[in-house]
Amino acid sequence: MNAPTASILVVDDEPDLRTLYELTLLREGYRVETASSVQEAREQLKAHRFDAVITDMRLPDGFGMELLQDLRDQQRRERCVVMTAYGSAENAVEALRSGAFDYLTKPVDLKQFRSVVASAVQGTGGVPAPRAARTGGVQGRQGAFSADPLAAGTALDRLVGTSEAIRNVKQRVAKVARGMAPVLIHGESGTGKELVAQALHASSQRADGPLVAVNCGAIPENLLEAEFFGARKGSYTGATQDRDGYFQAARGGTLFLDEIGDLPLAMQSKLLRAIQERSVRPLGSTQEETVDVRIVSATHRDLAADVQSGRFRQDLYYRLNVIEIVIPPLRERREDLPVLCAALLARIAQESGMPVPSLTEHALQAIAAHPLTGNVRELENLLHRAVALSDGDELHVDWPSGTPTPLGARTLPAPTLPNHTEAQPAYQPPQSAASTGCSVPLPNDLQAWLDQQEREILIRALREAGFNRTATAARLGISLRQIRYRIARLNIAVPNDQDPHDEIG
Repeated sequence: MNAPTASILVVDDEPDLRTLYELTLLREGYRVETASSVQEAREQLKAHRFDAVITDMRLPDGFGMELLQDLRDQQRRERCVVMTAYGSAENAVEALRSGAFDYLTKPVDLKQFRSVVASAVQGTGGVPAPRAARTGGVQGRQGAFSADPLAAGTALDRLVGTSEAIRNVKQRVAKVARGMAPVLIHGESGTGKELVAQALHASSQRADGPLVAVNCGAIPENLLEAEFFGARKGSYTGATQDRDGYFQAARGGTLFLDEIGDLPLAMQSKLLRAIQERSVRPLGSTQEETVDVRIVSATHRDLAADVQSGRFRQDLYYRLNVIEIVIPPLRERREDLPVLCAALLARIAQESGMPVPSLTEHALQAIAAHPLTGNVRELENLLHRAVALSDGDELHVDWPSGTPTPLGARTLPAPTLPNHTEAQPAYQPPQSAASTGCSVPLPNDLQAWLDQQEREILIRALREAGFNRTATAARLGISLRQIRYRIARLNIAVPNDQDPHDEIG
């Protein structure tokens, strides 16, 4: 038995455009009804059920937003796509915040029109797009989630915890995943922003498409445009063939922009245009390519403050922050520690292929007393060290005295730098005038003295942050790219030197 054909209501007061949209959808195999005003649309909605409503923003007797509000008030299943005039970015943002599934900018690109409608009708009561406009199993640069209906639940389950704070996050993810509105995830380093992005993708109708995750702070500035938008052969030295960018790789899926606050201003402008126009121009190309992606971004920074200080574009901020999801720090949900520790220890056991010591109440109390400023990432590192240092059935560490001390007796020590980092500085700073009773002597090598001061500050900040470079950068008010540069320039040895973004959270 064939599945029923999806039904669309098109609302536009311009007869030529209304006919164009109708013919386009009919050729795709949809059933189509039309209306030229808010009143006509309400009559159609009263008489019929649809799978999607495509409406112009401005109508002779009102606004398309009124129809959107009607659908919400009546809890109807129709997904609403709003068409806005070119340059009316604030209208598009308002529509998405009010619950619109997606928006289109006039003049409407028909290829994009067909793609948006196909996305809208999928998942509305099981009615499929007539001629599968999208294909599943597309692989992005960093993999894709399966369309398995259990995938959404599995992804949400990875957000471990039973506290009210984490339940609120899960509920918000489930609610906003169904639309196309851009989502900004805000949380401290190590709280699990990428896990939330994965849950958003897996819970959406785009779960059979790729999820492409991009660390905006780890890409050299001179490569940003090629990495995001792609490049044509010969467009720059070393470009020996055409290559897609992140936007092309995420077609039909989700593009996750992690640490979006680290993007330079020049790239922010280009990203804004790509999001607004839904098209990109690869480096070295004269043609733009339409891209169908949902944007999810994340940051540990206060972007509103960055907007005020001029470090982040206001228009891009409002484009990205249509819906905000705030992840609470671990210190605000310590009641989740037992289940978090159990989940992390189970993962450590699976990865190592060995049983891990049991988590005693004594050890759990000690972990709860730990500051955990690095959140879940720090908790995992703490447990990794405890497991590595334990040789019995209970989680503990061996202290210098040689006596095994349960973890509950004290918190785990922070890792120490190699001995050569404790060497005496090349230049000793002069004593202050207050202590010598005379004016401060000038250094004979100013740069060496300044480097030593910077080195000492960085080593201290790294130690206090458990050698988490992202947390250190946030503490000092600089970007992750800058902290990496300074660590390399000042030859600071970091234990287990690895990118913190490769770790959990």
